[in-house]
Amino acid sequence: MQPCRSEFITLRGLRTHIRHWGDENSPKLFMAHGWMDMAASFQFVVDHLQQDWHVIAHDWRGFGLSDNGGTDGYWFADYLGDLDALLAHYSPDEAVNLLGHSMGGNVVMLYAGVRPERVKKLINLEGFGMQATQPEQAPKRYAKWLQELRTPPMLRSYASRADVALRLQKTNPRLSAARAEFLSQHWAAENAAGEWDILADPLHKSSSPILYRLEEALACWRQISAPVLWVEAEQTEMWALMGNPEQARSEVERRITNIPHLQRAIISQAGHMLHHDQPEQLAALIEQFLTDR
Repeated sequence: MQPCRSEFITLRGLRTHIRHWGDENSPKLFMAHGWMDMAASFQFVVDHLQQDWHVIAHDWRGFGLSDNGGTDGYWFADYLGDLDALLAHYSPDEAVNLLGHSMGGNVVMLYAGVRPERVKKLINLEGFGMQATQPEQAPKRYAKWLQELRTPPMLRSYASRADVALRLQKTNPRLSAARAEFLSQHWAAENAAGEWDILADPLHKSSSPILYRLEEALACWRQISAPVLWVEAEQTEMWALMGNPEQARSEVERRITNIPHLQRAIISQAGHMLHHDQPEQLAALIEQFLTDR
């Protein structure tokens, strides 16, 4: 297993946890994790990289060992601000190789359109965007958000770290016991009562009062100047979450047409957590893409 070192820096006033793998003089590769995940989640991919890289992965605000946002909600604009500050800290003068998974994939896609000069190459792992919304949904969405402010969401605790590992395997049946055991060490921590709490702010489960304005996101995608590697899992669970699978597939194909410089790849025998299911396949794709001139 590739050794990793932790570092804490302040980004936009929040103490943020950063993981580093590899020699600091090697080419940099920034990785951004998804919702209810953490930077350590990329360990398996890093283990299969064959070339020398300095991999830098952070815990988003309110996840892992990073501070909570200190507010009663989380907004994509804040993720963009945090990413911009992170890149300014570690690579102020040159464009970067940037990878994001799921929520992280959605963030890096927006960022690469908003700051195209800051991204050299972009890898999007299952960051399809969210379901489009209509203005007519706003009243109920605001009302739901207000109600949740009165009764904030909670995350359950687990009796042992072994139970945390089993929970991870329940979510992803493809996850091996060894990998679940490793992830459980970083996904949860023991509390004063001897139970294990997930290292995530429960407010991440709250509804956002801000509707997802798809056409604005696609306008950002159209401004991406970097080559983009769009990676999907052969057995992704995301279609069910996006509604009718056939309609979801068609909608994703429509969205993809907005990416100027696109390469596509599919990871076989993998679900949405493809970096856990097939890290060797994924690592090979990443290195081929990054080293292709």
